[in-house]
Amino acid sequence: MSSPTNTQAPVPAPVPVLPLSAASKIASYAIQPASGASQLSQRIELSQAMHRIRLINAWGSSSSSITTLGPGTRVLELGCGQGTCTQALAEAVGPGGHVDAVDPASPDYGRPFTLAQAQAHLSAGPVGGRIAWHRADPISFLSAADAEKTWDVAVLAHCVWYFRGGGEGELGRILAALRGRVARVLVAEYALRASEPAAAAHVLAALARATLEAHRGDSTENIQSVVSPAGIKAVAAGAGWTVESEEVAVPDAALSDGFWETATVTAQDFVDEVEQAVGDEGVKSLLRSARDATVAAAEANGGVKKVRTMDVWVASLIC
Repeated sequence: MSSPTNTQAPVPAPVPVLPLSAASKIASYAIQPASGASQLSQRIELSQAMHRIRLINAWGSSSSSITTLGPGTRVLELGCGQGTCTQALAEAVGPGGHVDAVDPASPDYGRPFTLAQAQAHLSAGPVGGRIAWHRADPISFLSAADAEKTWDVAVLAHCVWYFRGGGEGELGRILAALRGRVARVLVAEYALRASEPAAAAHVLAALARATLEAHRGDSTENIQSVVSPAGIKAVAAGAGWTVESEEVAVPDAALSDGFWETATVTAQDFVDEVEQAVGDEGVKSLLRSARDATVAAAEANGGVKKVRTMDVWVASLIC
């Protein structure tokens, strides 16, 4: 007797929320020097836009039952910064969607353009009508907002490591405050994993920077604390959220974040900051050794300019 034929139709591949070909369009929304964008700045904006598109597409395919992110979605973005992800989210939600973009940073934070300049430029652009900017920390914003106001999703894109005080405590409070206000929380944060050998220095640099920031007072460094994917999942579980889907993405070689963050640790300025901010000699020795390890890892793969960005954990959380 012949075996029965399997007539089950193959599962179709998820349709992307945004095509990668939209990256040039999204990158063009960002503020540029009055003299015109240089080739370098154009490459940077393009790589950032492509990275955000990949995150959005990963989130958008996280549920087989409903569209997680796409046209008409109401998004609450926490830790929006200058709007690098905001502009991609605004493109994804279309004219019928909306993005409430929240960040506590001072309007004069950032260079070569400040937060205020970058956000005002986006507001005046093609997707500006889909964005509302809010200067507030996430907990204060949620407390002050109408208690009946809800969103389809909350987005935390590369902002968890900017939380001070160990990161996990602030994240837990935010996730607890989001219960009942959003259906899903979409998270993207560095995975502390280097699939590419040239990204190992970025992992070491992040740990070194976070260790230093734990011994300093106020600072504006992009990395204030480090929380692993396992740590984020544990905090989420404690706040009543479960992981609906997760994946680890390897960033494109053009994404420069790994180089930028590694360069701040390998620079002599890092040694000077350690001397000024840390009193404990044991911690000083640890940080100097962490810097040496970062330098060695970079040199083993062609130098600091060849450092790749570490892997990124991309997840969807549901209550």
